Amino acid sequence: MTHGSSRKHRAALALVTAAGAAIALVAAGAPAMAAPGDYTVVATGLDNPRQLTIGAGGAVYVAEAGEGGDGPCLPNPENPEASVCLGATGGVTEIRGGTQTRVVSGLPSLAGADGSAATGPSAVSVRASNIAVLMGLGGNLETRALLGPEGAELGTMLTGRIGSDLSVAVDVTAYEAANNPDGGFVDSNPNGFTDINSKRWMIADAGANAIVALGGNLPNQTVAVLPPAWGVPPWGGDPIPAESVPTNVVQGPDGAYYVSELLGFPFPVGESRIWRVVPGQAPTVYATGLSNVTSLAWQHQTLYAVQLTDGSFLEAEAEGPIGSVRQVVPGGEEHPAVVDGLLAPYGIAIHGKTAYVSTGAILADAGEVIAVDLR
Repeated sequence: MTHGSSRKHRAALALVTAAGAAIALVAAGAPAMAAPGDYTVVATGLDNPRQLTIGAGGAVYVAEAGEGGDGPCLPNPENPEASVCLGATGGVTEIRGGTQTRVVSGLPSLAGADGSAATGPSAVSVRASNIAVLMGLGGNLETRALLGPEGAELGTMLTGRIGSDLSVAVDVTAYEAANNPDGGFVDSNPNGFTDINSKRWMIADAGANAIVALGGNLPNQTVAVLPPAWGVPPWGGDPIPAESVPTNVVQGPDGAYYVSELLGFPFPVGESRIWRVVPGQAPTVYATGLSNVTSLAWQHQTLYAVQLTDGSFLEAEAEGPIGSVRQVVPGGEEHPAVVDGLLAPYGIAIHGKTAYVSTGAILADAGEVIAVDLR
């Protein structure tokens, strides 16, 4: 998280800063999960867990945004009297055979003093022993420069082999600086991706409000900029545009890409969409009627979506943002809950008939991964 006051920045920042009450609740010793559902907890004590992926043998990998550190520090955009500080606390945890293991550590992370609502590793992909880790930022090249060399990997894609040092493969923030696809404030917060191949990725940049294809031997390109929705502001009156903030992108069984959406201020409930994107064509709406969607995953012909909160960011619940996993009805406006009552759920990955979901996505040391039976 970084300084800045653009509407785009606030929209991207809303991905992880809507739950101050939840942070206080967990700090007081309450469980990370807010309500019962049909699931099993398979990993605990995670630092701001975000997107997940499935690796060889059904192993689950979850990106942990970390818990910040001792600095350098920047002003907290949500609280000018506080700061967010850098630390090498981001990483990736593997969940295999009932055991969780941190397989990547020491990646940059920005967070406040309590380690909550961090920015750092946001998504991960694993192929055999090769790993790609997408790093969030929430700023621009100037913001990143203020953090010095320790923060230089924020806003990039890191690749390498598990057990070895990772290196920058593509610089997502530099692409935003050079191209600014939506023509607004220059801001980059890479949040989710899918592999095109081992050296090229389709990336949802929540700060840039764009889907971009980067890396490999082909030219880097903007694939889609999504149009806004509309919402009534808290003070009433006519609806105003709510920016379309892409949070994740996955490839569907038809070969097209599907993009989850979290809407910016005034964060209208029930207006988030899932987009179908074919490179070279205009994006089309696949489903409507959702709220604050942060991740998608396919099981054969069925798409599942995670709602970070089922309510409005402007009406925070006492226990924090309570969200759900939804089975998406193509073309529909209502989508049945597979499991609900989850505290700040975020990422989803599916293996066989089991969905793995990260929860407590804004919590240091208290995030979890749950396994949900889809049968």
